[in-house]
Amino acid sequence: MIPPSSILLPLKLRLRPSQERRLEQWLWRLTGLWNWAIRKIELDAKDRVYHNKRAFSYLLKGHSQKVGIPVEVLCGVTDDAYRSWRRCFNGLARAPRLKGQRNRMNSIPFKRQIQAPVGNTINVMGVRGLKFHPQPLPEGRIKAGRIVRRASGWYLCLFIDAEPNAIAHRSNDAVGIDPGFSTLLTLSTGEKISHPRELEATEHRVGQAQRGNRRRLVSRLLERGSRQRRDRNHKLSRRLVAENAVIAWSVDNSKAIARQFGKSVSSSSHHQLRSMLAYKCRAGGRQFIEVPSRNSTRTCSACGARCGPAGYAGLSVRTWACSTCGVEHDRDHNAAINTLNAGLGMSLECGREAVSGIAS
Repeated sequence: MIPPSSILLPLKLRLRPSQERRLEQWLWRLTGLWNWAIRKIELDAKDRVYHNKRAFSYLLKGHSQKVGIPVEVLCGVTDDAYRSWRRCFNGLARAPRLKGQRNRMNSIPFKRQIQAPVGNTINVMGVRGLKFHPQPLPEGRIKAGRIVRRASGWYLCLFIDAEPNAIAHRSNDAVGIDPGFSTLLTLSTGEKISHPRELEATEHRVGQAQRGNRRRLVSRLLERGSRQRRDRNHKLSRRLVAENAVIAWSVDNSKAIARQFGKSVSSSSHHQLRSMLAYKCRAGGRQFIEVPSRNSTRTCSACGARCGPAGYAGLSVRTWACSTCGVEHDRDHNAAINTLNAGLGMSLECGREAVSGIAS
């Protein structure tokens, strides 16, 4: 696990042909090691034989010279396999899958500390003289690393023991957020953040590449779209954390929505944005509150009457008037206001519980 004080920095590598061939050979041999570790833990667990993490790594004693890979790399792969099964046994994830042609292994772990680069050259165990595209590195100790193969090339991901820069606070407002698909986000202030629709912009080109059986191009296009969504969410979450001291997020049933509107869920990437807001609020001293979205749309934010549109038939109703007080509402804006009111109430309740706990 990565400590909270560590930051992840990917470096784009410029490999020589000999270095790339060596890493390709390592990935092929480590695929067999991963499959062996996954199957051994699974079969031994059926016989009620459970391994200790360190003792399981000792099973590889003497194999480093046979396969021509440093022992730290071999232990890193077995530790990843052990951690995957541990998460499965604890009910946090699914069972790990075997690696192969359709599910390739694309990363090489380096558990030991890596020396700081000299210029644009860095050395890792077993592969020396790795050149990378120049970029500034934060000051700190490089605790570990991982070489990752992606569609756009090879990367060295460094885990650096350094504190991230704090987000400057511009204001201390409170905001409620209602995520959507026609509009990416609707804020309680009335602002509607438009949907960039990165996935829809490239789906025609992806379809052409898939019909032409150009797998490398398909992977490159999908990676580009994923980076665009991540960049958009980073900028948006940073802005919201800088402007608001309390952020209330309306939580929907993501699994049910994904079954009904699969592509829209992938294109919006609300789950990624929500996780970014959560950890940036913790690091920046802000409060992030998740509010259940039940009845947030059909409840009037002025009088509290539940007279708004409901169900699938009501999704087409974007504006409605309250039959009790007569106030006209925008569907998404009304939901965002209700989310903010509920979030502020939850914030006050948590504050009272904390005070009473200290007093007792």
